[in-house]
This record gives sequence, structure tokens and C-alpha cells, in this order.
Amino acid sequence: MGMSAIATLMAEPSQKMMIEDGRQLRDSFGSFATGVVIVTATCRGERIGSTISSFNSVSLNPPLVSFCIARNAKAIDIWRETASFAVSVLAHDQAELSTRFARSLGDKWTGVSTRRATCIDAELIDGALMWFECETYARYDGGDHIVILGRVVEAMRNASATSAPLLFFGGAYRHLAARTQDEPILPDAMWPHAW
Repeated sequence: MGMSAIATLMAEPSQKMMIEDGRQLRDSFGSFATGVVIVTATCRGERIGSTISSFNSVSLNPPLVSFCIARNAKAIDIWRETASFAVSVLAHDQAELSTRFARSLGDKWTGVSTRRATCIDAELIDGALMWFECETYARYDGGDHIVILGRVVEAMRNASATSAPLLFFGGAYRHLAARTQDEPILPDAMWPHAW
């Protein structure tokens, strides 16, 4: 970064957020746009599903992903012992499903179109952009959440999906604007995260 860029950053006004204030910290975290997934599993004969915006790729070798689940989630005991889980990457027209699976009470599954995973015991949400089937690899303490790592055993792209991903930013669902012809993707922009 050049000196002029540093000077510009230093001149920009800033507002200190109070990290002790849970609402301000949550709003601060909300300035990072994320995709939205529904993570599903079957354990002890019970289907569970949760909307997650903390889903991330972790490793290519071995193929690992992660997500976080709140310790006060109603199904936390099941998430602590499930041997596998599936991830459905939601399309922008699946906001209603995201909201439904974000709730802790009530029947989340009535009327939801699903298909069985091929390698594990879980449901995949129809209409999603991508599906990952994972075996639980590790669990870690994450403060008021548990961090769950999964080893990907199957990944499938929805060949019939034509929509953009569902995004979450600033406390609301968002979607990508269509890219115009005069907005080329620079080759260096493809790997910004040190893969």
C-alpha cells in the first residue's frame, strides 16, 4: 500500500464500536457480507436443520469446511454428537427457507422439498446452488458457539440453478447485482485469500 493510500485511510472518519455492547459488536460483524446455508443432519432418528452464515472453507487437503452453532441452540446436544452433516448453499430466492430454519421452535420441515444425501444420513434442500456432504472432523470451543469442522466427502453443484446466491449483510438478506460487460474480473482477484 502506497503512502497516499495510507494517508487517505488515516484521514477517513471512523467511529469506535463498543465491543462490550453485544448489539454493537453484532452490527460490526454484520458489515462483513456472507453467504447463507442451511446445515442439516440426522441423529438419534431426529432431523435437524439450522440457518448458518458462518459457513467457511477451511482446507483443500484434506477438504474441510466449518460452521458455528450457538451453545443455546435447541438442538445443541445433537450437534455435539452428530457424525455427519450436509450443507445446502442457498439461492437468493430461498430467503423464506433461511428465515424458517433460523427459528428455534416449530416445524421447520413441513412443505420443504428435500432429497436424501448420497453418502451420509441427512437431507439436502432442493433448489440450493450447491450441496456438501460432510463427516464431522472436529469440534472446538468458540466462546458462546461451538465450531464444527467437517471433512467433505461429496460436493454437488445444482446444474439447473440459474439464480445468484443468497447473501446476508447489515442485518438483511441481499443478492448480487448482475455483472455488466465492462466489469472484467481481474486474474489476481480470483485468489485473494492465500489458497
